[in-house]
Amino acid sequence: MKRIDGLSWLRGCGLCALLVSLIAVSGCGGGSSSLGSSETATGYASERLPDSLPLADSQMQTAAAPTATAVDGKALNCPQVVAWPNERLRTAYQSGHDGDQMFVVNRGEITKLSRECRFYGGRVVVKYGFAGRVLLGPKGSPGTVTLPVSVRAADAYKSTLAQDKMSVPVTVPAGQTAGYFSMVREISFPIQVGTRLEDYKVFVALK
Repeated sequence: MKRIDGLSWLRGCGLCALLVSLIAVSGCGGGSSSLGSSETATGYASERLPDSLPLADSQMQTAAAPTATAVDGKALNCPQVVAWPNERLRTAYQSGHDGDQMFVVNRGEITKLSRECRFYGGRVVVKYGFAGRVLLGPKGSPGTVTLPVSVRAADAYKSTLAQDKMSVPVTVPAGQTAGYFSMVREISFPIQVGTRLEDYKVFVALK
């Protein structure tokens, strides 16, 4: 099965509201969300969770981070966490039918982002969270879908400062056409003297 990134489409009798926190995710009932062949998904690029949303330590998987000292504390500003429109969607097609909407197996999408950060004497630790869903296509069936996620921290010159990769399992229950997921992790990188925390970005991508 070959997967192709890109914007795709939605079909169904209407989308259930995605009520997601990064502590727990609840899905739509009755299998009312599905992929179709004529509608295009739009508007996800600006959809965010509030920056002040608390992130659950119980779900945190920690990347390398420095040890805090007595003068360390929560940063007043924080690097942005970004998922570009063409990188927050991932479509899987039935083998041999790439690009054919009638042979879509599933599509994964990131719909929510949040972050908080702390400054540790020359380094920043960003605790970031993302949430989303997997929608079944005409050739899809319930089960577990694994979404590859790539994360990259960069400075104002787009130089890579740190990277992270993970596989996110998403279960589409029997009788349903959508499954939901959330993840909270940390990434740490150095801050150059004379720069601002908001000059840095953390990019999240399905790839």
